Amino acid sequence: MDKVLYYAVTLVESVLGVFGVRAFYDQPRYAVVERLDRGVEIRSYETRVAVETDARGQGDGEAFGRLFRYITGANRAGDRIAMTAPVEAGGQRIAMTVPVEQVTGGTMRFFLPHAVAAAGAPEPTEPGVRLITVPPERIAALRFSGRITPEARAEQERILADVLRAAGKVPAAAPFFMGYDPPFAIPFLRRNEVAVRLGT
Repeated sequence: MDKVLYYAVTLVESVLGVFGVRAFYDQPRYAVVERLDRGVEIRSYETRVAVETDARGQGDGEAFGRLFRYITGANRAGDRIAMTAPVEAGGQRIAMTVPVEQVTGGTMRFFLPHAVAAAGAPEPTEPGVRLITVPPERIAALRFSGRITPEARAEQERILADVLRAAGKVPAAAPFFMGYDPPFAIPFLRRNEVAVRLGT
């Protein structure tokens, strides 16, 4: 697929993303194994491959930029990985997935499609960007919509912690954020999640 078509498809998907349409995205596979109060789900995730970089916090544009450059060709194969629909570049058809995962003051991750992981994702060429394999794990997640302000995120993290405490579930790490929509999506149509990894 040529560069013009690649960017045209990306633009169309971005416009649809304003309205919360994310049907074209591949998503990491998981099963909901338990439902708790307030909509908290306990999920069992399969092994996933992600590209990640260090981040200074939510909304770190530099971290996002490094990951975006990876999917637009800053990788050893020079492949463009569409955030919208499969695109063929360098003979490999690959697509971006959701969610984008971000740990406060830690890392930002883009999960890669299952087909790319199975075929072997191209190595990043930019310093500070790395491929990782995330092993199977259990995650507690709470979905919410609206703008992602520090106050909104803190309130959702508090609700998640209260529900887990009441259910006798112990987090194994700090909470993190998973975003499924572009920053310009209509707030009430957004799919945001706060989550924590659980011990075994």
